[in-house]
Amino acid sequence: MVVGNINHFAVVAAAIASWIFGAAWYGVLGQQWMEAVGKGKDELMPGGRPKPVVLIVSFVAELIIAEMLAGSIAHLGVGQMSVKNALISAGFIWFGFVLTILVTTHAYQNEKRALTVIDGGHWLGVLLIQGLVLGLLGA
Repeated sequence: MVVGNINHFAVVAAAIASWIFGAAWYGVLGQQWMEAVGKGKDELMPGGRPKPVVLIVSFVAELIIAEMLAGSIAHLGVGQMSVKNALISAGFIWFGFVLTILVTTHAYQNEKRALTVIDGGHWLGVLLIQGLVLGLLGA
């Protein structure tokens, strides 16, 4: 379904793909992430699982990110939607906004560098996966 210049099917697909990536990323790096945060599994995931509201919030956030990324790519102009342009845009957004915000916020909060690396890697993966999906599906 295309509304305006944005294919909303592609946006939803990008959000789903990046949400699955996030689950895998933190599934693999969960122990290191908890150590970097300085909290235990019982504190972060009572009952051994993330709270449903956290999963919903993360999916909605990734849906919004995918919509904004699609809109940013659409601003390149007609005929500019490609995997290459989507990946370049995703990389620029990650480096220019996400990474700079994470580094600054974590520095002020005196967080461990490992947290910045793990979270920064997650958001880079999210944006690149979304860019790939959006580019392939022609958002």
